[in-house]
Amino acid sequence: MKSLKSLTKTVLAGSAWAASLGIACAQTPSPTVDSYLGAAKVAAGTDWAGTFLRLCIPPPSPQGGTARGAGRGGVRPTPPHETWYAAPAKVADNLYFLGTRAHSSWAVVGSEGIIIIEALFDYAAKDEILDGMKELGLDKSKVKYVILSHAHGDHDGGAKLLQDEIKGVRLIYGEDDWKLVEKSPNRPGGVPKRDMVADDGMRVTVGDASVRVVTMPGHTAGTLSYLFEVQDNGKPLKVAYVGGTAIPFGETAEYYDRYISSSEKMAKAAAAYGATVLLSNHSEFDDAYFKAHAAANRQPGEPNPFEVGADGVARYFKVVQGCTTAAKLRASK
Repeated sequence: MKSLKSLTKTVLAGSAWAASLGIACAQTPSPTVDSYLGAAKVAAGTDWAGTFLRLCIPPPSPQGGTARGAGRGGVRPTPPHETWYAAPAKVADNLYFLGTRAHSSWAVVGSEGIIIIEALFDYAAKDEILDGMKELGLDKSKVKYVILSHAHGDHDGGAKLLQDEIKGVRLIYGEDDWKLVEKSPNRPGGVPKRDMVADDGMRVTVGDASVRVVTMPGHTAGTLSYLFEVQDNGKPLKVAYVGGTAIPFGETAEYYDRYISSSEKMAKAAAAYGATVLLSNHSEFDDAYFKAHAAANRQPGEPNPFEVGADGVARYFKVVQGCTTAAKLRASK
């Protein structure tokens, strides 16, 4: 049994965490699942409704693995083209959307090259990334780096294709996720050759554009998130990019604690950076598919739909942390 001292620490920690989410706990020293869900729902508002639904509401039946089967690769039939294909879009002066309807890939363009973030499913990488760049007038030969947030097939299935098709490109994963890649012999899209390993604080630079890595173990052990600045009609926009958001339900307390700790780390980094834009690699989390095309079709003077302000970015992390804490409490029952 836990000692009285240990139990007291647990209650105090839970109360402090609840207070940070806006949960009143003067009369409730042990917050409930519903209290965390309620705080997360308030934080979500209309900006992060998809994130709330995905992380706070368990699926109707056990799924195993990542929440709702979140993209671990494996053999699967290629879905019909019309169900996933999305036209590429120019989101800002030097930021381009190259994703599908459900999964995002991005091009950050600098004065000395291009950085691609994410490689999509293997079946989508050519149409969306390579052909999408051509449609937008971007030269694939100028791509210097491809950064993969984590080793799940919906985000890195096209990594080998890009490595093979773009001469001299450097491929970047976190160390633990390079290991996952190398342990997947039947991987759709093939296994890319080991290349660069990302470290916390690492900067990937192409002239006047730079992406800073924030390691964020949780969704996978080697998940990477990013901070970077782009220009939008000459105005600087600071972006916080979260590389792995989905959580499994019914995991261990240790898993959720690690995930929450990483989310808190990224939230602090985003706030210190002054981020007013939150991007992800699933449209259900940030509405990227819809917002990207809305941004591309704006009238002069209209704001960028991705810009939610520092408060909007902070609320995203409150949703994630509240939902994850609720999942932890459910799993402990």
